[in-house]
Amino acid sequence: MPQVFTIVIVLGFPVAVVLAWAVQLTPDGFTIEGKQSAEQGKIRFVSSRDGVRIAYALSGSGPPIVKVAHWLTNLELDWQNIIWRHWLSGLSDGMQLLRYDERGCGLSDRDVEDVSLDSMVNDLECVVGAAGFERFALLGSSQGGAVSISYAVRHPERVRALILYGAYAEGWAQNVTDEDLERGQAMVDLVRLGWGQDNPAFVQLFGSLFIPDANEEQRLAFEVLMRESATPEIAARLLSAFGDFNVSELLAQLSVPVLVLHARGDARIPYASGRELASVIPGAEFKTLEGRNHILLEHEPAFEQFMLAIREFLERHPA
Repeated sequence: MPQVFTIVIVLGFPVAVVLAWAVQLTPDGFTIEGKQSAEQGKIRFVSSRDGVRIAYALSGSGPPIVKVAHWLTNLELDWQNIIWRHWLSGLSDGMQLLRYDERGCGLSDRDVEDVSLDSMVNDLECVVGAAGFERFALLGSSQGGAVSISYAVRHPERVRALILYGAYAEGWAQNVTDEDLERGQAMVDLVRLGWGQDNPAFVQLFGSLFIPDANEEQRLAFEVLMRESATPEIAARLLSAFGDFNVSELLAQLSVPVLVLHARGDARIPYASGRELASVIPGAEFKTLEGRNHILLEHEPAFEQFMLAIREFLERHPA
């Protein structure tokens, strides 16, 4: 019989929130149950090749789609946070969505040594294996795009279609001027000092890169998301690691259908990065979203365009 016990965790929200979780131990890992909506699904864990425990969850029903991990997530909280809930509900509508927290983030192990691109591709391999997915669509956003591209080149037979949003082939430290390199390192240092702190100036600066058109409620939700997704140290280490990502030599090897989506005014990942991806990947389709937010917000036209483009693309490339 599996052992079941209860853990009560108090999270530091502006308004106190207490979550009670029942943890069921099994030979293959453990599952968190408790105050989770039916839409959110049960949260489970799988150990990656280096022993890091990765949290993942399934929601919805239909053809499978995998939302590749990126930072600024927490599986337990994302359904309640107005920054991500519309993404999750939209991707779970008529599809079975598999999502997971990046190593170092959310409910996945926080104290990790390896945050390389290769380790993140290994995590993706382990998560889809644990979920039992055989063939599926991949959605890679931001740095998750490089992870998705690497996976699709390794396992083209598993990938029904690849969707890249706000993505890039080369990290911020690749093929740049000394001035750009200094600017990128300054941002890493700023994250290490200001991440998750009660510092309106930092929140405003970082928010202006990710969600410049956010209202006050959305800015507060983004502040909570930063604090609950990662510690300042791991956030800085991840941002530094993203600078080392470079999958430019893999682009021509992609053999699966690819859709590239990018917001024209994206302040975090330049529009030119998405255009470059689409111009090099064989047969890739490119669609411009009219907006400035890197994280597409609910009710903005660009999010509706985003979801419509994904559905139309997957309809043309059935499982």
